[in-house]
Amino acid sequence: MDKIKISRSIKKVLFVLYDIFIVIAVSFLALWITEKDKNSIDYSNLIMYLIPLCGITIISFASFKLYDSLWKYAGLNEALKICLGVISVLVINIVIMIITSGFLPIRWCIAVSLFQFIFTLGGRFVYRITRLYQNGNMVTFIKTNGSEKIRVMIVGAGEAGASIIREMQGKPDLNMVPLCVIDDNPDKKNQYVLGIKIIGNRDDIVLASKNYDIDRIIIAIPSASPNEIAKILMICKETRCKIQTLPGIYQLVGEKVSVKKIRNVEIEDLLGRDQVKVNLEEINGYLGNQIVMITGGGGSIGSELCRQIAKSSPKQLIILDAYENNAYDIEQELKRNYPKLNLLVLIASVRDKNKMERVFEKYHPDIVYHAAAHKHVPLMETSPCEAVKNNVFGTLNVANAASKYQTKRFIMISTDKAVRPTNIMGATKRICEMIIQTINKHSKTEFVAVRFGNVLGSNGSVIPLFKKQIESGGPVTVTHKDITRYFMTIPEAVSLVLQAGSYAKGGEIFVLDMGDPVKIYDLAENLIKLSGYVPNIDIMIEITGLRPGEKLYEELLMEEEGLQETDNKSIHIGKPIELDEENFFKKLDDLFIAVQEDSENMKNLVKELVPQYQPNGK
Repeated sequence: MDKIKISRSIKKVLFVLYDIFIVIAVSFLALWITEKDKNSIDYSNLIMYLIPLCGITIISFASFKLYDSLWKYAGLNEALKICLGVISVLVINIVIMIITSGFLPIRWCIAVSLFQFIFTLGGRFVYRITRLYQNGNMVTFIKTNGSEKIRVMIVGAGEAGASIIREMQGKPDLNMVPLCVIDDNPDKKNQYVLGIKIIGNRDDIVLASKNYDIDRIIIAIPSASPNEIAKILMICKETRCKIQTLPGIYQLVGEKVSVKKIRNVEIEDLLGRDQVKVNLEEINGYLGNQIVMITGGGGSIGSELCRQIAKSSPKQLIILDAYENNAYDIEQELKRNYPKLNLLVLIASVRDKNKMERVFEKYHPDIVYHAAAHKHVPLMETSPCEAVKNNVFGTLNVANAASKYQTKRFIMISTDKAVRPTNIMGATKRICEMIIQTINKHSKTEFVAVRFGNVLGSNGSVIPLFKKQIESGGPVTVTHKDITRYFMTIPEAVSLVLQAGSYAKGGEIFVLDMGDPVKIYDLAENLIKLSGYVPNIDIMIEITGLRPGEKLYEELLMEEEGLQETDNKSIHIGKPIELDEENFFKKLDDLFIAVQEDSENMKNLVKELVPQYQPNGK
């Protein structure tokens, strides 16, 4: 049988009528209690005063918005409003009694207010409790009748956890019911948060998830460090529950904790990396009021560069990309979020030397971030000449144009695969580093490179691939059980790239601290667990063998480069390696001819330029 739904206006009228009834009832009760001689009580003055008293009460309560509150969500705030409303009625009553020379005794005024507070508060909360029972949100009711609801464990018994529990209990349409709470504070064990028992600490999570038949675990500790959250997640993933979390406290500044803020746990949460810290004043200082151009601006790194640079109020932001769809997407996003931004999108290829000349001649960018590159290792192994054309000679075209038209600063995005490369992509990026370090010696432009490892969630990276494979039921493919990679999120990598740009003096290769390397097999296992499956039972992991040009592990620095510190502990500087410039550019000319002819000798020429290059890992 469907429940009868009552409109809010009717509910307001019912609450007003309830309050009038309470005023009348407690007025007589208070007079009877406060008079010693019960037989000689004169009710005539009280009866005369009832209508004004009801009016005073309703006006006072309405002024504190007691009739606008959603009482099915009532809490401490609503109780405080009732208290203030009753006190205001008491003050008015006392003033009237003084003016009328004791029309009714002061003790009656105090007794009326006391009873009024008790019955008004009690009535509202009886209503709320009734609603909770009706919607199956009370714990005792859930355990027998709430089988269709999502059964939730809350990790964290602080204010955030309490807010989430309160919202779940008050909003039946969420279809979630909290059954137990976990907290590491031993003093809180066996206590209750809004009627939900704190059953133990993080060590009890796995067992409790079975005992309470938990469907979902929500980590509600926004003040915890990423490393601490990662430790809790490592325990939670051993359950077969869906795991969600609240954003960190720095993301919730000025915002209220709510169920809407809860997000699914991502694999980066398991890495436990602390938030990257950068000096915004330094970044804004060299980007503000400058013409900034980003090549490859529609790609994963390029588009995030656009987002973060837009915050620094550049004079103009130029996005250059050969792929119009990506460029269009980031253009529309920036127009929505930064309507006053002077934005220009150019569709062009860095391979086109004449076009690059015309772009620099016309727009004279002050700062260039060169992110345009072919980056997919296996694809470049089968199309090595395209990797050289785009990466090597695309970089040479843009760098020469930047130097000719006196760009102030040129920052190239490099990769850890440039160190002792075993694939053509890495070798081309190493040549790019050599190009900008060489041109830097003879230019007014400050040329630098920033070298880092894999970024989580970038186009074509392993995480999106794993997610697609899990969604399709597996198998998840890993090339080798021992293969490791460095990982960083796109936003933090770009933040450090911007910070490194502020340190540039010319010729440096900045190396980002990528933390500890991660086993790809472990990554696959954890992602399967976070999706609520058991690895190699629900979703199989298949070892496919190393692909052409693929290393078991990556490095960020060659021994001969050394390492220097910067003001930011996450950014280091590799010293430039001396080379024979005349011989270097002669070999580049030979390489240019070879790639135009699609010569089989091309890789040998690359190896002459990069002696550390070992094709196919040889």
